Amino acid sequence: MSRPRILGIGNAIVDVFAEADDSFLDLMGIEKGIMQLVERERGEMLYAAMERRRQAPGGSVANTLAGLGALGLETAFIGRVRDDALGHFYAETMEAGGTRFANAPVTAGELPTSRSMIFVSPDGERSMNTYLGISAELGPDDVSDAVAGQAGLLYLEGYLYDKPKGKQAFERATELTHKGGGIAGIALSDPFCADRHRADFQRLVRELDFVIGNEHEWESLYQCRLDEALTRAAAECRLVVCTRSGADVVLIRGEERVVVPVRKVTPVDATGAGDLFAAGFLYGIATDRDLETAGRMGCVAAAEVISHFGARPEADLKALFAQAGLL
Repeated sequence: MSRPRILGIGNAIVDVFAEADDSFLDLMGIEKGIMQLVERERGEMLYAAMERRRQAPGGSVANTLAGLGALGLETAFIGRVRDDALGHFYAETMEAGGTRFANAPVTAGELPTSRSMIFVSPDGERSMNTYLGISAELGPDDVSDAVAGQAGLLYLEGYLYDKPKGKQAFERATELTHKGGGIAGIALSDPFCADRHRADFQRLVRELDFVIGNEHEWESLYQCRLDEALTRAAAECRLVVCTRSGADVVLIRGEERVVVPVRKVTPVDATGAGDLFAAGFLYGIATDRDLETAGRMGCVAAAEVISHFGARPEADLKALFAQAGLL
């Protein structure tokens, strides 16, 4: 089996998109601009309420891998879907996009394939209502020695820590990757996730090779202002990455601190901005670029994905990198 250069592990979620104004969000009791977990019944109700819906394979780390695959790197994804219509859609679309879907859909699963109902406001904000379904059952048995042990770079989704089995899968994948000589890192996922798993995440900052988060996630993790949070993280982590919602990106590796300017653009749909920043940044790291170049690649990829609906790139990212003088 060929060695996947970059391996991701996370929730395999079908993103379902529809446009909605603020009055609709209020009517449905949806909090604007954040991700909320919903139960199966509410998920089905929201799905039924969506007009002109479109669907795409999603999940934070899976979106990052799609960007890396589009950039020509060899990628593989460990996630869990059911042997149902959405599960086959997810697996087949990932494969068609160039990312190997490592595990076959589960035939005996009781829960359906996970889905996130994403309502996009006229200002580009997205309000995500996620029914976790079978992806939340991802466990250590889903992580094979052959796949994780051959990864050159492993990228993990912080949301996995919400379930004990996901945490075990995460730990197993990290151990196998490190034993095989690869590097491993995590996305902090969201401020509430950092709050729920503060002790574990602070330990991972010390143990992993890189950690990617936005300003709110870093502040939540250390319960202090951003400057202090990044100082604490940089003292313990090999590579700290902080995005700041349209403001400059901060990258810290040892004594090296790089601030990457961000060109502000009005988003059509902000879905996937952080995921595609990670794709561009990790492409730079995987291809041995310096920190500033890797950060600028991340910003270019993020700007592309917010220029259209959906969380995956539509333009040729390599061509955009070349236009920006990064290749």
